[in-house]
Amino acid sequence: MSQQLDTAVTAETAIDPDDITIAYLGGGSRQWAPNLIRDLAQSDLSGEVRLYDEFYESAQRNAEFGNWVHSDADVEPTSEWSYAAVETLEEALTGADVVILSTQYNPAETFVHDLDIPKEYGIYGAVAATIGPGGIFRAMRTVPQYRKFAAAIREHCPDAWVFNYTNPVHFVTRALYDEYPEINALGLCHEVLGTRHRLAHYAREELDMDAERSDISVNVKGINHFTWVDEARCKGVDLWPVLEDLVEGEEGHQEFTWDDLADESVFVDNWQVTWELFRRFDVLPAAGDRHLVEYATSFIQNGQEGLNRWGVKRTGSDYRAKHWTPAESDQTTDVEAWLSGEKEFELEESDEVFVDILRALVGKDTYVTNINLPNVGQVSDLEEHAVVETNATVRANEVKPMAAGGFPRPVRALIQGHVDTIETVIEASREGDIDAAFEGFLIDQQIRTLQTEEARELFAELVDAQEAYLADWDLSESAVLEESDAYQG
Repeated sequence: MSQQLDTAVTAETAIDPDDITIAYLGGGSRQWAPNLIRDLAQSDLSGEVRLYDEFYESAQRNAEFGNWVHSDADVEPTSEWSYAAVETLEEALTGADVVILSTQYNPAETFVHDLDIPKEYGIYGAVAATIGPGGIFRAMRTVPQYRKFAAAIREHCPDAWVFNYTNPVHFVTRALYDEYPEINALGLCHEVLGTRHRLAHYAREELDMDAERSDISVNVKGINHFTWVDEARCKGVDLWPVLEDLVEGEEGHQEFTWDDLADESVFVDNWQVTWELFRRFDVLPAAGDRHLVEYATSFIQNGQEGLNRWGVKRTGSDYRAKHWTPAESDQTTDVEAWLSGEKEFELEESDEVFVDILRALVGKDTYVTNINLPNVGQVSDLEEHAVVETNATVRANEVKPMAAGGFPRPVRALIQGHVDTIETVIEASREGDIDAAFEGFLIDQQIRTLQTEEARELFAELVDAQEAYLADWDLSESAVLEESDAYQG
């Protein structure tokens, strides 16, 4: 299995587990904040949470919910937390021990374009959230703001632990370190946790073991949403022979049609992309199929039929647009329904590991989980400083990444291409150079299916549709936009 590295991310100041100050940037969150509030309520930690959001009313709503959870006579929290909405970054960050980053822009004005415009050019992305044309534009909207967050953290709480949940995790976490190299930032994602859930299922079904996610250990490596596993064990038992049997049997050879998937959630995961990549490269992908197809792009060829054949269902723009309104969304949490009594409230835990990591950082435990960090040797054949995802050991005031080794050449080639795209866009963001960002766009593996002129027009059309969210990029001096017919700005 993977080995500890000598280097670590460390904080100078210990955190008091009974008096933790958390600054939540994006505190009006419709999904992560309600999960956090419920998880903290069931922890053995206490403190205050300051909720900052561009939409102050949303932060106020979550503050009301958080304080209600701790005052409702029918709920029995095991901790003491208070919540307050604040109006400035300085108020949120000053003296904070922990900073949580979880933001997004109005999907009706952003995500819908990320999905619909590339489709007109023949790019049938499944999610369009972390790579490909949609993922790159999400990064271009988000990275400048996160540079400002990193600068504010450097000024107001330079030793704080920063938990980034915002997608695209690899772009955003890289931007934080690019702006403030000494930041203690951790990029977090639950895709590898989902793979461990699945492996526990196979341990139960195939080996008759009593297994759950925590019993599964994996050697994970890669970049976010394109992670891979080359060792997997359940309570010390090697699962690789089980996987090799399953991939060659009925489990690993299923085909689907639109009719098969019509009533399924957009999050359905049939693992057929996972099995196909495992069959071809003998390394197991460790992210959901709906994300894998955007990195291994042959799976999104031939439109809906090609995607559905692998059991993947596209997240449509209509679904994304509803994300802004919790009462209409299947994914977000309607805390107002709990507050009003319209919906019965139960204090349930999420599957996230924030509290587990925080407990370890304050010295209550040692915890191992997958974390996105700049590469200092944990992935041996990817470039230094690129943000990679591997296991890391968390203990008091320290996160120590593990050396996970390298990749077979074909897999490394797939991953390295995406690293080059990410690094090119990050470099462009330093000066807001839109033409340099286009170079990163042009080498993306989805964009390579287009002629260069088509790629330019797609880029320009996306800029035109989202110009209000690209204010930190220099559009006026762009030669690429000047050449285009699609840009009307």
